[in-house]
Amino acid sequence: MFINKLKQHWADDRPAINGWLSIGNPLTAEIMAAQGYDSITIDAQHGALDYSAMLPMLQAMRASGVTPMVRVPWREPGAIMKALDAGAQGIICPMVNSADEAAEFVSYMRYPPQGQRSFGPTRATFAYGGYGVAANEQLLALAMVETQQGMDNLEAIAATPGLDGLYVGPADLTLGTQEGRLPPAFDREEPEMIALLQQIKDACKTNGIRACLHCGSPEYAAKAIGWGFDLTTVGGDTRLLAGAASATVATWRNLTGSAPASATKGAY
Repeated sequence: MFINKLKQHWADDRPAINGWLSIGNPLTAEIMAAQGYDSITIDAQHGALDYSAMLPMLQAMRASGVTPMVRVPWREPGAIMKALDAGAQGIICPMVNSADEAAEFVSYMRYPPQGQRSFGPTRATFAYGGYGVAANEQLLALAMVETQQGMDNLEAIAATPGLDGLYVGPADLTLGTQEGRLPPAFDREEPEMIALLQQIKDACKTNGIRACLHCGSPEYAAKAIGWGFDLTTVGGDTRLLAGAASATVATWRNLTGSAPASATKGAY
């Protein structure tokens, strides 16, 4: 029978660590999934990938037992249902700004009578036993609150029936609420941003759903868990690759005294 291990993990009152995939490659997905994460999210919104990459990435992660999720490009039924049919066990939906939008999102996740998802789990039915019976209960619907409008409607969004949690992207939350006063970034330390994060977390706790936060470092993620967040994303494939490569090159140059070539270093 299909059981979502991340839901089970939370039911055991344990916080979760989520990884992030932006490179559309099944080998990258397989390697990341084998590192001990509780869940791994494929970023189909900003990642360098499409459905033809997403499907083999989901297949590659299966052997690890990690819970695979997808951040979809938008609140669009076709994209959500196709990711679920491919085997995503959770969907992160960006830019949810009202209770109506949250309810619409949830409806795309659930088969009738709970929702309006069309039946055709092309891969999921073979990947997970008893999928058609268990899907409505086991799939995770996580909405992103990222704008001032979303914050204004926070309590109503969090109270949406069938919604499993809120996922915070601090960069867009900064852009959407601070009117240009702060640059987009992770791991916010400004009192006004911490207050927003606490407000979102509190709304989740009040409504019995999960609070999830995208972090830039394990240290900040641990602090967020201490605040009461249930899941923190730490470590995306692009940043981990760039960070490890940069550190290796810097160590080599320091030990050998060799000056770098004239190539321009990237922004990562």
